[in-house]
Amino acid sequence: MDKSNQELNKKNIILIGFMAAGKSSVGRILARQLGWSFVDTDKEIEQVTGLRIAELFRKHGELRFRSEENLVVKKLVGRTQTVVATGGGTVLAEENWQILHELGTLIHLYVPLHVALSRVKRRQDRPLLLKKDIEIEQLWHERLKIYNQADIIIDTTDKDLATIAAEILTIWKGGQLTNAPDN
Repeated sequence: MDKSNQELNKKNIILIGFMAAGKSSVGRILARQLGWSFVDTDKEIEQVTGLRIAELFRKHGELRFRSEENLVVKKLVGRTQTVVATGGGTVLAEENWQILHELGTLIHLYVPLHVALSRVKRRQDRPLLLKKDIEIEQLWHERLKIYNQADIIIDTTDKDLATIAAEILTIWKGGQLTNAPDN
């Protein structure tokens, strides 16, 4: 990453990355440490629709989910001092990417594919569980190209949540930016 710390938009921290990267867990830690608000876009969608994400996918499909997701992102405009944990596919829509990028510093929590797969298999609330490993692998590769356009990339491999949060704060507050991990 070539951005100097002065170029980073410090109004908010926006966490992006593949499912099971730890965005929500790390986001809560960051918000607590900064004394900021925390928004989990998936939880916001669940509140608005009254349905769990997997149930929303099953009953109404991905198109409806993405529509709700876009509305949640638009509602973030104007917020400051907020840590936002996005869903894995939120930034795939160009409009969402633009809004989130203007809103704050985009931080990609990189998770290796094999780690994401093992974490996802432990959970029953993921819509992508319906897909085969090969399809998830393809999604991971496609999305990685987009995620890697973030302002900051944090390799979460073999790091606990507190370490990841500390690394983000160090970089975000003025430490050295990291490069994309090898994949």
